[in-house]
Amino acid sequence: MTELSPDIRAELERQAIELPSWAFGNSGTRFRVFGTPGTPRDPFEKIADAAQVHRYTALAPTVALHIPWDMCDFDDLRKHAEDHDVALGTINSNTFQDEDYKFGALTHEDDAIRQKAIDHHFACIDVMHATGSRDLKIWLAEGSNYPGQNDMRARQDRLQDSLQQIYARLGDDQRLVLEYKFFEPAFYHTDVPDWGTSYAQVASLGDKAMVCLDTGHHAPGTNIEFIVMQLLRLGKLGSFDFNSRFYADDDLIVGAADPFQLFRILFEVVRGGGLNNPDVAFMLDQCHNIEDKIPGQIRSVLNVQEMTARALLVDRDALAAAQTANDVLTANAVFMDAFYTDVRPALAAWRESRGLPSDPMAAYAASGYQQRIAADRVGGVQAGWGA
Repeated sequence: MTELSPDIRAELERQAIELPSWAFGNSGTRFRVFGTPGTPRDPFEKIADAAQVHRYTALAPTVALHIPWDMCDFDDLRKHAEDHDVALGTINSNTFQDEDYKFGALTHEDDAIRQKAIDHHFACIDVMHATGSRDLKIWLAEGSNYPGQNDMRARQDRLQDSLQQIYARLGDDQRLVLEYKFFEPAFYHTDVPDWGTSYAQVASLGDKAMVCLDTGHHAPGTNIEFIVMQLLRLGKLGSFDFNSRFYADDDLIVGAADPFQLFRILFEVVRGGGLNNPDVAFMLDQCHNIEDKIPGQIRSVLNVQEMTARALLVDRDALAAAQTANDVLTANAVFMDAFYTDVRPALAAWRESRGLPSDPMAAYAASGYQQRIAADRVGGVQAGWGA
């Protein structure tokens, strides 16, 4: 395929995918965190690196922050981001690293510890005011490892009470987005393990509370596109965390493990009105352990763009006709024809028509930026997961 239709080009031109600041810091496995030349030493350098992704793709205009990992003077950081033609995005809270949170945070039996976790989210909302961010994203590493260890129902009650207090602190134009995760680090039960629990919690809060769907946070074989459809149908899909996994929550480059799954997800996004919908944020949640970080993020946003283009190619009239006629094979063929279409030449030509490099990966590699930051950022403490 060498040319995209005007309608598809218009949709793709509006597409925006938020980058995570932590993707540019060092990360690794449970056995070791690996350092790499040029890794940012502070949030300002993370923003500068994220801006490179947007420069070569025009796909990544905002950068999510993690608190307290990205604590700094936020007025200065906001201006720094604007100088690099990007903006500050979602604020992510952290209640999984303090010693006090060993047995829970927003679900903790100790009122003082639970209040500490609530107060942390109040502080995150203050950061949102300073950065102009709309969304507060909450992921909770809370649960239990042994049967009988905790009262699971009481923990749900305490979670709801904690979220109610946080929700009440939000500004008029701010949202709470609750993420879920099948397991880890709790292995007997997790307090927010699935979309249904997240939905039940946020539905009790109000219209400004939504669900975040992380594509790696499901049991093997889960029909994620069904969940996408259902949350869009219910008006509660607030954001995606796009990544990929081969075993569990690997946080690999989106589309690496199952490109067809990514296509199916994005088709439901398109069909359900979630594409370029301001209420549905596209975000990445990835850690680049062995690959270079900036190219890893460039490849990630390009993968989302490519599968979005394929999803937009589905002949929905022909598909609907086949579905209505219960013509199983024709319906599947319509679907698969779009998936198998190679849109890369058309996307390359379209980028050039917009003044962008046809091959953003090659353009970044030729820019010399990676070599410059490797030379300039010698000394100091590199940023990393948890830093």
